Amino acid sequence: MANHKDNSNAQQEDQQAFLRYPLVPVQGIPLMEPMVRLWSSIANFEARPDDLVIATYPKAGTTWTQEIVDLTLARGNMEKASHIPVHLRIPFLEICSVPPFPSGLDLLVDAPSPRVIKPTYHSSFSRKAFRKNCKIIYVARNAKDNLVSYFFFDRMNLTQPEPGPWDGYVKKFMEGEVAWGSWYDHVRRYWDERQNHRILYLFYEDMKEDLAREIRRVKDFLEVDLSEDIVQKIAHHTTFQAMKANPMTNCENVPSTIFDKTKSSFMRKGEVGDWKNYFTVAQREAFDADYQRKMEGTTLSFRDIL
Repeated sequence: MANHKDNSNAQQEDQQAFLRYPLVPVQGIPLMEPMVRLWSSIANFEARPDDLVIATYPKAGTTWTQEIVDLTLARGNMEKASHIPVHLRIPFLEICSVPPFPSGLDLLVDAPSPRVIKPTYHSSFSRKAFRKNCKIIYVARNAKDNLVSYFFFDRMNLTQPEPGPWDGYVKKFMEGEVAWGSWYDHVRRYWDERQNHRILYLFYEDMKEDLAREIRRVKDFLEVDLSEDIVQKIAHHTTFQAMKANPMTNCENVPSTIFDKTKSSFMRKGEVGDWKNYFTVAQREAFDADYQRKMEGTTLSFRDIL
């Protein structure tokens, strides 16, 4: 009995060891503490000229875009997509190893070219990708919907800090005091860089409006020749409803010690304008005033934000 109790205690301690990591700033960007411990390896990761980069702020349509890109490059062939989770087909560069999942570096360092890479942090790798003239697909989502989605994600994702109450989270998001930092800096940086580099800048709202149209933009950017039938096949497979029901995209295989699905599903609603169900009038007015200050001077604009 004593050994059984000792083993149970050890397992609980192992689980607690990676729950709710604190944020530590790296170059002013708050990141989870295990990533900071490995940062020299992440920072030294080299880009290759034929790398394809998918960049997003968290909860802006990352998994959606990964699946679209993977199926586009596969010319609609569903073989890999049907039995390999998308996060293994297109690894997340900065993610650390959390059993049973390998780290992004483990998956990418020796991967054959051409690689498809998903970084979240605008790090030295992004700058290397710019210098190597890599193609980059960037996806942006309007700030309020992004905030709502991130709040529910932080509630269920037990590796990120406890989000706390909604009102406090709104303020933390506005100040960039959430994992991966400021939404404003992130979306503006890639918008500004698009004139100087090979960046396809997509909007979540456009994808919701006409998914097939945006898939055509992706395949043209990637110089992949697809028939309209294949475009429609990819569009059908990558609707929110299809992806939410797909174990290869809905994170069904992530253990409850990492994603507490009693708090929220990984793919929750996928709607445009859902923020209206959560913001009070006072919160909306404060957010809008702050938003206009932070977005002053940019030509970047979003639908359904004010």
